[in-house]
Amino acid sequence: MTIRALSTAVNGMRAQQLNIDVIANNLANVNTTGYKHSRALFQDLFYQELNLVGGTTVAGVQSPIGSQVGTGARLIGIQRSFQTGTPKETRGELDVMIDGQGFFRVIGPGGQVAYTRSGSLKLDPDGNLITSNGYRLADNIQVDANRIAMNISPIGLVEYIMRGEPTATSAGQITLAKFINPAGLRALGDGLFVETVASGNVIEGNPGDRDTGLGELKQGFLEESNVDVIRELTDMIQGQRAYDINANSIRTADEMLQVANNLRG
Repeated sequence: MTIRALSTAVNGMRAQQLNIDVIANNLANVNTTGYKHSRALFQDLFYQELNLVGGTTVAGVQSPIGSQVGTGARLIGIQRSFQTGTPKETRGELDVMIDGQGFFRVIGPGGQVAYTRSGSLKLDPDGNLITSNGYRLADNIQVDANRIAMNISPIGLVEYIMRGEPTATSAGQITLAKFINPAGLRALGDGLFVETVASGNVIEGNPGDRDTGLGELKQGFLEESNVDVIRELTDMIQGQRAYDINANSIRTADEMLQVANNLRG
């Protein structure tokens, strides 16, 4: 005797386990600068056809409905939301937030160009602007270590002031990048993403450029994670309940098998 509920419920439990994994990662990164919320997407599996839709019944008439039994659900993807997070004022001269669309371009692992929303910048020993993880901005912005102040304008111009100098010195221009489908980017960790075929080709430009639709920069601010804790906790409760229900389906199917095995002729 075969009961489809056993394998169907197993598929359902696997799907909900992955759902909880995604939610747990969102909650773990609730305080990660520039982190983007992820959501697991599922679809139903193939159906076993018991009676064909529109088939002929025993009485010789056409059946208006058929009989199909599903086999559970499976993960089809994990979609990341790039909605801008809440601004957090830090007043740090090296803290920069992108207000709108766009990514900072950095030289990532292996020398490839990577993209990040984390604007918690630092300076290396040579005065180059780098991320908190040590990845240098691809724009090669370098400032003097003896500066007394530094300014990053909304359109990405970086200037610093030296003691005794009447005018500011230009250190370069920060450029941004965007993609037609940012959800198609591949995450590397450390807040970095790389381009893929699904993301489309990179579009580069200056912050605040209306032609590209790139956001402006806000010095002294950081972008908080866009994770909604209340929503994640609610989704976790729903996922846990769905997991329990699938487990109950397995127990019920097992009890039915025991009853069948204990039948006496």
